[in-house]
Amino acid sequence: MESRQLRPIYSALEQSNPKHALRECDKLLRKHPNLHGARALKAFILARAGEIQEALALGQSLLDTPAAMGNMHVYRSLSMTYRALARPQEEIQVYKAALELNPNNETMLCDVFMAAARNRLFKEQHQAAVQLNKLYDDQKYLWWMTVSLYLQAKYLDQEAAKVQLMLAERLIEKLVDRLKSTEELRVYLDVLDEQGKYEQMVKVMGAQGQLAKMIANDPDLVTLRISLLVKIEDWEKAMEAAVATLDERDNWADYKLYIEALVASISRGTDKSDQEKAVFSVQANLQKWAATTGRARGARLAQVALSTQLFAAGITDIAESPEKLVWGYIEAFKHKAICYPDVMQFIVAHIGNTKDSQREATLNYYQQQLEQQLSETRSSASQDENHAQAWVTLEKLRYLVQALKGDTDPGSWLAGIDALLAFGLTSAKARKKQAACSDMALVASQRIIQAAFFAYGEAESREQLHSALFKSLCVMEAGIRLNEGNFLLKLYAIRIYLYLSCYERARAIYETLNIKNIQLDTLGHLIVGHGISLGCFAADLELCYKSISFYDKFRSRMLNDIQSVYEEETYSNIQDFLEFQSNLVQSMQHDCTHRYALRGEGLEFGSSKETLAKWKEADVSSIEHTEESLDTLHDNRDTLVMGLLTPHNMKQWNLEVLTRSMPMPGRGWIQAFSLVPQIMHHLVCADADALRTKAAKLATLIDRDALEFSEADLLFARGIVELTSLYIKATDKNDIADHLDKLLDSINANLPEDDFDSQPNALFMLSSDAIRNLSAATELFTYMVSLRHALAAQRLPAANIVGPALSQTRKRALKLVNQLRSWIDKNGRLLIEEQWLNEDACAAVSRFVVESQKDTFAMVSKACTTSWLRSVRNILMHWEQCTF
Repeated sequence: MESRQLRPIYSALEQSNPKHALRECDKLLRKHPNLHGARALKAFILARAGEIQEALALGQSLLDTPAAMGNMHVYRSLSMTYRALARPQEEIQVYKAALELNPNNETMLCDVFMAAARNRLFKEQHQAAVQLNKLYDDQKYLWWMTVSLYLQAKYLDQEAAKVQLMLAERLIEKLVDRLKSTEELRVYLDVLDEQGKYEQMVKVMGAQGQLAKMIANDPDLVTLRISLLVKIEDWEKAMEAAVATLDERDNWADYKLYIEALVASISRGTDKSDQEKAVFSVQANLQKWAATTGRARGARLAQVALSTQLFAAGITDIAESPEKLVWGYIEAFKHKAICYPDVMQFIVAHIGNTKDSQREATLNYYQQQLEQQLSETRSSASQDENHAQAWVTLEKLRYLVQALKGDTDPGSWLAGIDALLAFGLTSAKARKKQAACSDMALVASQRIIQAAFFAYGEAESREQLHSALFKSLCVMEAGIRLNEGNFLLKLYAIRIYLYLSCYERARAIYETLNIKNIQLDTLGHLIVGHGISLGCFAADLELCYKSISFYDKFRSRMLNDIQSVYEEETYSNIQDFLEFQSNLVQSMQHDCTHRYALRGEGLEFGSSKETLAKWKEADVSSIEHTEESLDTLHDNRDTLVMGLLTPHNMKQWNLEVLTRSMPMPGRGWIQAFSLVPQIMHHLVCADADALRTKAAKLATLIDRDALEFSEADLLFARGIVELTSLYIKATDKNDIADHLDKLLDSINANLPEDDFDSQPNALFMLSSDAIRNLSAATELFTYMVSLRHALAAQRLPAANIVGPALSQTRKRALKLVNQLRSWIDKNGRLLIEEQWLNEDACAAVSRFVVESQKDTFAMVSKACTTSWLRSVRNILMHWEQCTF
């Protein structure tokens, strides 16, 4: 009977029509107000619709009705309600209430276990597993118990960890002879590993019979055994195991362990003749494997690694020359794109371990080898793809050697740029979209950017820096035209467009990268937040919502993935899933994106009533941070994605850092922009005490962590502090003139100059700070309008002072922003041609652009101008709509 009554509701939900489903619920409940299944379904629908408090109240009323828990419609719907609301304790409460009516129900006990497992409630998870193991003869429940104990020890209860791990070990020992899979073996190894019982792990992995076969067929376990032998310092057996493995397969991890074991063994005071014997034996093996078809690369790179590590350990008399081995490897594999990343780490390590007196000689050796090879390789590059790639590899090495030598001369960084540009962008191979040509265009762009910062990195030369960076954009856009699939070229183009305040074109290129899913967390920082700083408020908010939607979907999917580990008994995945879950749930980029979204929502228009309701109803408690909660955030942002040709710690040569148009937001920034909506909430709610506390905290943060904020962000945040002071003065019936004047002066000072069109450096001002400062002033003005609405509701005399002053500022802003828009429209492209193709340190690049890239120049010039216009028009529209 009840199933038939609920069918229309289920049907509406299946058709993704929650509004209709809710209407069907209400219709049914009017006839049958105590129909528990309908009430549970309504709670679920409300939870999905974001009506959290109403859903919780309805759910609690069902939990308080014991008889309702025997209804399967209630059981499923109410558990899904709490799962949708991320309330695991209440979800478990549903299952336990149902178990009281159905004692020892296996399905319900499994539901309790899974709910706890999905939500890191390891104690509850273990209790459910114990009960299942007592009641049912299924070996998997014993493993569930074991895994639960292990997870408690690792993540939860450090004091009880020793006992929990001992219990877990004893449970597994009963099953050792009945292990069915490597998954179960890995659980045992993890339990022993957590206790530091490495020798016992080695013993387990040295077992005979079925277990030995399982290990031999799992390459990761074979490598693990070698690493354990190294860990317990049984160097001889570690090397024997590595040799036996490497005789059968080519695995870089095994090469590394083999070399680590050798270096460690001979570094412990071994007799010199024994050292030589051991080293020669390893070298002979590496040579043997290098001679094996298909294995030359791994074995030869291992020779480089061996020499580098021996050199680092001070064992230089029997080590082969690292630089000669490196160069031999380069000569053998320079035609492969992987060659440069292969050798870069060893060149850097070797130079770092070389004495100061020998470092220059070593770098000169590399430089001499490069000079000898580059001439020949350039001339043969047009022959085929291999020769072209060899040239690219050598050019990357030239870049690295220059950086390691500390070269800061712009001229030397641009040496040979003509040849790179010609081959990468105008040669016959380039027109055929050869991959090496695209890579060459990238190397040329990197060199131009590097030279530009060395030539014009000082504050007084920034105007010329923008001119040089514009030229690099022309090169990058030409490369993108030839090869739209070059990811790195696009990343650099995005960076430089944003550096020049060109959001629209940067956003368009970003969209072509097809960044989605986890990349929104690791690469979202490339674009998210830049729209707010460049006047494209709605566009930035759209990107924020897209990312936040990913985080919400991920959390749901990850819960299912964790559950599947236990269902499918793939226990080796559980730690990876839990750590992945933790990294994403506590992601710094998530919090940054969320705060940018709040800033975007703060800029949305509405009537006085709507604006006050927005701030009053804001859920500010969910965004409060403590120092402890900030410390749990994981920074998953990928700053190495830009294909740097130098180590990231070489700041002068780190293009990722040099090309940042604003600082990377960190913990202080997150906390500051968590405080802003809280301040507005307390202001609208007339909570002066909370307002004073939050404003004082914000003031402290922006002083303490100023380096995390752009100048525009500091302007806005300081304005919020001043705005708070104005409000408190107004509510205390004190004179507000000083605070009001200070706020309006701050806004007016960041509007465009009245004579902007007559400024000799107008183009530089536009491409650097003008739009950013204008955006910040616009954002601050919008919050002042909210202040005025609050004062109108609470302290009308003060509102009557603030209102006319804001009207006057708005009138001036409309005039100046409109003038700026007209000036850009009329003069933008003309000034770019006049000022940004001048003969400067990048004269060779200028000539190349003028002579062979006129269409690209026109396209980039138009893209910059159009982007500036879009930003200014957006800001102008905002001022027009910002009425009160």
